[in-house]
Amino acid sequence: MSKLKQLLSKRLGFFTFAVILFWVKTYLVYQIEFELGVEGLMQEFILLINPIATTVFLFSIALYFSKPKKAYAALFVVYFLTSILLYANVLYYREFSDFLTISTMLGAGKVANGIGASAFALLRPQDILYWLDFVIVLFVMYSKRIGVQMDKRPILKRYAVAMTTLGVTLFAGNLALAESDRPQLLLRTFDRNYIVKYLGLNFFTAYDGYQTAQSNQIKASADESDMETVLNYVNEHHAQPNSEMFGIAKDRNVIYIHLESFQQFLINYQLEDENGELHEVTPFINSLFDNEDSYSFENFFHQVGQGKTADSEMLLENSLFGSSQGGAFTQYGSANTFQSASQILRSEDDYTSAMFHGNVGSFWNRDDTYKSMGIDYFFDDEYYTFTEENTLEYGMKDKIFFQESIQYLEQLPQPFYSKFITVSNHFPYPLDEANADIPAATTGDNTIDNYFVTARYLDQAVEEFFNYLKESGLYDNSMIVLYGDHYGISNARNKTLAPLLGENPEEWSGYDNAMMQKVPAIYHIPGTGKGEVFDTYGGQVDMLPTMLHLLGIETNDYVLMGNDLFSQDHDETVAFRNGDVISPKYTLNGSVIYDTKTGEVITEPSEEVLVEVEALKEKATSQLSTSDSILQSDLLRFYTPEGLVADDISDYNYNYMNQMERLKQLNESLGENSTSLYNLNENQSTVPLYKTNAPELATDPQESVDSEPTGTLDGEENSLEE
Repeated sequence: MSKLKQLLSKRLGFFTFAVILFWVKTYLVYQIEFELGVEGLMQEFILLINPIATTVFLFSIALYFSKPKKAYAALFVVYFLTSILLYANVLYYREFSDFLTISTMLGAGKVANGIGASAFALLRPQDILYWLDFVIVLFVMYSKRIGVQMDKRPILKRYAVAMTTLGVTLFAGNLALAESDRPQLLLRTFDRNYIVKYLGLNFFTAYDGYQTAQSNQIKASADESDMETVLNYVNEHHAQPNSEMFGIAKDRNVIYIHLESFQQFLINYQLEDENGELHEVTPFINSLFDNEDSYSFENFFHQVGQGKTADSEMLLENSLFGSSQGGAFTQYGSANTFQSASQILRSEDDYTSAMFHGNVGSFWNRDDTYKSMGIDYFFDDEYYTFTEENTLEYGMKDKIFFQESIQYLEQLPQPFYSKFITVSNHFPYPLDEANADIPAATTGDNTIDNYFVTARYLDQAVEEFFNYLKESGLYDNSMIVLYGDHYGISNARNKTLAPLLGENPEEWSGYDNAMMQKVPAIYHIPGTGKGEVFDTYGGQVDMLPTMLHLLGIETNDYVLMGNDLFSQDHDETVAFRNGDVISPKYTLNGSVIYDTKTGEVITEPSEEVLVEVEALKEKATSQLSTSDSILQSDLLRFYTPEGLVADDISDYNYNYMNQMERLKQLNESLGENSTSLYNLNENQSTVPLYKTNAPELATDPQESVDSEPTGTLDGEENSLEE
């Protein structure tokens, strides 16, 4: 005991004692309060050590004060402030399942509205533990009973520098471990949970502050004249709608189905097994692609960058590209002004909007970004029943996800705008044997081999959802849009995949990599009967203007980087975030020019070719830079089209049950005028109409057999492999 007193009486000893107490408290909070999705021993170890580095670094500030009283006072202040930050995050997380950002802190009124009114309800008995350590520090310092004396000797500056250096060194080691388990953690900041899990809450706050400051600096230098440049670009690149297609889906519901990691080569692809038997991988989506009511595109490309899935959403919802580095949802989603699909449809035709995703709402910052985009409802993991059997790394299995979404979908007033984000066909493509309906490929690369198996599962899930739409009556009054969000097989694996596509790996080129970025785009409009597969070149940036024109909504006044795929004025130049460009004539891959039709390298381009190529590059650069200026400078705050309804993000709340209560109250207030499927069905749920063969839900072995999907759109034949 005397040795402990002696240790605590020394300034470095007391410093170490304070660091250990705060470290233990922080780790305790991690385990009790936050759901960080820790998996495996490595992540557990990183979570255990991540509070140490920033705690040592911050507490070392006190060692720079030579006078004892000031030094100890500085330590208490730092300890108190970091404790306040930690506890504020505890309260905020209890209410919003998310961490406090600098933007949220600066908007103190918003936090007060969110927490203040229910502060007492947020308190828990264990909260005493989160302040007990601070009391202990004070008690140890000032209690005469323990007899610890304040160290009045001056401390050498080198000790302070050593502690600061130690903090930096420990953080470098922490970051190295984090990068080994989650590469590009800071470049692709897709979830605040990940930053806290790997690098700690203190670092997250500092990093968020740095990003906020950068963003604010760029925004502060922008003015209305910058918006004039954007409007000039938009006016010059506007494509008039195709008169035959304009309004053919007017007043219909819009249902987007996000086909995770789904590439175009899967359409009509047959996988040969070891016995020479062919297995159609995606029979149902194939039947949609070539259907008489489908308007499909075979030369359609994803245009995402590091933001991957979230970038595809930025493109679809706003006709804006993701960031050149990192994810636009995380960088700009919380604070920017948007003119999203949801906002336009609500303003033009009183649409209700809803997003469905069986994963945590904070992933890619969706819970904040959707509010900024004016999306009425967001049904995330809080609205689904998760078990070990029905869950994969990135969320709920697709069949169960669609089935559990119906209870919310049927409550939406019509017409509605909705999107269902699937996850089962996500790298690394795991799927249990009970859900595997075709054999895996045999390349020896598990990622490639399993890709076909999970794609088949996704295909079945989509078919089950379509069957429900028809049974419930939603099908005939909806436009269903299916799209691939990004590649599933990376360029690094394409040579291994090549033999399955009938290609020679030795002859695989940059052109082939570029063509592998094709993803499906299918506009399925039941009853039109004039469907076609188009060879038009386009990308995800074109999807919003295309959808709006199909719904009969003019786009002249809206700021859209893409243009209507059906328009005769459509620009077929496809720009990529990495600088590559594709057009029907040329494919530019790095510095190499390919003939798009033949795939041959143009080794000695003529002056005419060089002029055309330079024009393509200029087009792509202009489109990307204009989009970047809109996001980076938040330029849409300077321009509001006539009739566009303004949004206040504080009006949106995606908390569990709150949304269902809002929907029920809305439908009850409308009474006989309610247009929700539930009310139109005489207040009878349509959930029993949903049929799935998901083994996780089957209570009777026969149940799974009876509800087996047919594999075609009209259900006339069963083309699934047994």
